[in-house]
Amino acid sequence: MSSPTTSSSPTLHPHPAADPSAEAAPFPDMVWVPGGTFVMGSDKHYPEERPQHRVTVDGFWMDRYPVSNERFARFVEATGHQTFAEIPPKAEDYPGALPEMLYAGSLVFVQPPGPVDLKDFTNWWKYVRGADWRHPYGADDSNAGLDRHPVVHVTFDDAEACARWEGKAIPTEAEWELAARGGLEGAAYAWGDEFLPNDKPMANTWQGEFPWQHASRDGFERTSPVGAFPANGYGLYDMIGNVWEWTTDWYVPRHAGDAAKACCVPANPRGPRLEESYDPCQPAIKIPRKVLKGGSHLCAPNYCRRYRPAARHPEPVDTSTSHVGFRCIVRPAVKKD
Repeated sequence: MSSPTTSSSPTLHPHPAADPSAEAAPFPDMVWVPGGTFVMGSDKHYPEERPQHRVTVDGFWMDRYPVSNERFARFVEATGHQTFAEIPPKAEDYPGALPEMLYAGSLVFVQPPGPVDLKDFTNWWKYVRGADWRHPYGADDSNAGLDRHPVVHVTFDDAEACARWEGKAIPTEAEWELAARGGLEGAAYAWGDEFLPNDKPMANTWQGEFPWQHASRDGFERTSPVGAFPANGYGLYDMIGNVWEWTTDWYVPRHAGDAAKACCVPANPRGPRLEESYDPCQPAIKIPRKVLKGGSHLCAPNYCRRYRPAARHPEPVDTSTSHVGFRCIVRPAVKKD
């Protein structure tokens, strides 16, 4: 592979709008992401990342870190919010489900003792009773001591409720990818073109043969405290690895094609329609899916190489897991003449 990109200044094409980056951030621990026109997606990796295409995004403020357990706890304490994972599912919402399976819980990664069929994710994903943001691995577990770790077991509605309470929003896929690139135009990773520059882990990802062998070279088997790895060019931490992050875009398995003319490049795209996001493999279940970005601590070279800004993955809005979290943004108010 080529050497990592070393330029410290973005190569994006600035969008002709007022730049409030010199102003104070609207909330603590937020950084300014300058707007611009950039090439989104990738033609070199997974099919759902294709085709590469240009989009224009206005600048915005973004949380420096993913939302942590201690931050989410403040939201819950102030509002009494109950997450989706803490509420037993209703039989009418899941036709055909066995009554004994209708209990509060969430999906948890359970490491198998040896090699398994990678085509069957049930070899490592288990629906665990009592698993939620306070109990990441089940009712007998606790997030005590994990205050600075990213909150997990949150659905999109949980994330959006927290963002709204804080006076913020969840980013679009385009906003998220622009931010993750950190100003590096066309680089494979958020830090350049080499996955392990100088053999140094740049994000919390899986080391070893997924899902049964974990070398923990970076010191973490599961999530890591936010900010434990280097920031990208915009000063954002954990944009890659640690936990996947929710975006507002409905998922379809392909990007729209590139605009034929520069004047037609989409500005601040918001993604497809809700009904386009249903899983075609489950036609009887009409549960829409959102786009996740960034990969997680479970992404490995031998499986799910989605530790890149262009990578994307579908997640049903009613699904929470032990490796999905979120962060928030604030868009500047439009000043009228």
